[in-house]
Amino acid sequence: MRILIRTSKWAIWARRVGALALPLALIPVLLHRAHVITSDNFLTIETIALGLAALAVLMAIVAFIRLWFTGDQGWWKATLAFVFGLVCLAPLGYFGYLYLRQPASPDISTDFTNPPALVSYIDARFITPGQRAALEAQFPNARSRNYPIAAPEMFDAVADLVDDRGWDVRASRRPATQVESGELNAVITTLLGFREEVAIRVTGTADGTTIAMRSASLSTFPDFGENGQRVEAFMLDLDNQVTLMLRNATPAQPGDNGDG
Repeated sequence: MRILIRTSKWAIWARRVGALALPLALIPVLLHRAHVITSDNFLTIETIALGLAALAVLMAIVAFIRLWFTGDQGWWKATLAFVFGLVCLAPLGYFGYLYLRQPASPDISTDFTNPPALVSYIDARFITPGQRAALEAQFPNARSRNYPIAAPEMFDAVADLVDDRGWDVRASRRPATQVESGELNAVITTLLGFREEVAIRVTGTADGTTIAMRSASLSTFPDFGENGQRVEAFMLDLDNQVTLMLRNATPAQPGDNGDG
């Protein structure tokens, strides 16, 4: 006489819910990055996916408890559900940690009094003196730079760094002379598919060039400090680029000033 061992319905349904939550959480990220779905639709779908993931984890825990006491089958199904749910919920925990650790920087500039202009439309943002002080303390290297290099040459260096990063350039105005100004605007797509714009202003003077940079989120979704980190990283790379340019510059030779 064969004794039939039942498979826990909790385990079965937990795996089904977890198997639904996983693609529902991953596929919208790809669609959002490709701009196939809107940000509002993306957030709605992700909220549903995370809710299902949490439900799968809870159902798996219930299944574990019942399997322990009943001896039914379904450990593997419950384990899969638990893993699927954790995979979906792990990014939520990571971004929650970043949200608490990093101050929001939805619109940060090295020149808050006269930030470089954006080509994308965003609602007006007002940064209080307290918020500005917090951003400057958190991102101390997000400052405008003065370089003893002509504006056209500095603009080319800026454009090269932007190109190396693969940013989508939307506008580019190169200064024609040493004392003119130029600006470069580019759009970046974040890991989750939200867009942010960078604006870099190159202002020529008789003594060299002033570089101001701005990075702004084009949505209301938290940036987790990414804009400030982007400005800092770019300006530090630009410092290194200018150091190489000055080091490799050909020294002036006697007679170059026309005195013969």
